Order: sequence, then structure tokens, then C-alpha cells
Amino acid sequence: MRPGKNYRKHQVLITGAELLELKSLAMPESFGLEARVQRYEGKRPIGLYRWDLECLLATLSLELEDRFPHHSRMRRKDFAALRSLHDRLQAGVSLRLWPRPPGT
Repeated sequence: MRPGKNYRKHQVLITGAELLELKSLAMPESFGLEARVQRYEGKRPIGLYRWDLECLLATLSLELEDRFPHHSRMRRKDFAALRSLHDRLQAGVSLRLWPRPPGT
């Protein structure tokens, strides 16, 4: 499946503790998202489509809500980094920095 002509990549810079904690999460596969995150070094912004952002937000929400307490590996610094990344992505989506393409 290829993105349509109205779909754009949105550039997001993830560095430091946020990147380390994101790489440690077990994410569902979303068109190669997990592999791209693992290869990402944090030097340049990573290009994410809208569905990638939604997948990241869902994964971060599940991890922060601790729906699976027996799988939780959270430490206080991990929680702060993941919360920071989640809030930045959520703010971008709610401010429509990353709008849906027309017709979807």
C-alpha cells in the first residue's frame, strides 16, 4: 500500500531520553514504523505519516496508562520522557499541525 497524493509526511524531531525510551517500547507494526524508529538516530527530524502518529500516540497512551501492569518497565525518568513525547505529539495533533488529508 502506498500513500495517496494528498498524504504528507510530518517532520518530528525526537532526541535524548524520549528517543531512548521510544526505542525500548514494543510497538505494533504499522507499515514499518517500528523498524524506522529503531534505525532513527535523532539527528534529523523523522518523517511520519498521520497513521504513524496515531500509532505512536496509541502505543504511548497504553504504556502511560499502565493497562498491562505485569509488563510495565517504567521508572520515574522513563515516565517523564514518555509523557513529554506523548504531550508533544498530542498537542501537534490537537492543534492540527498534522491535519488529515481531504476526503478521509
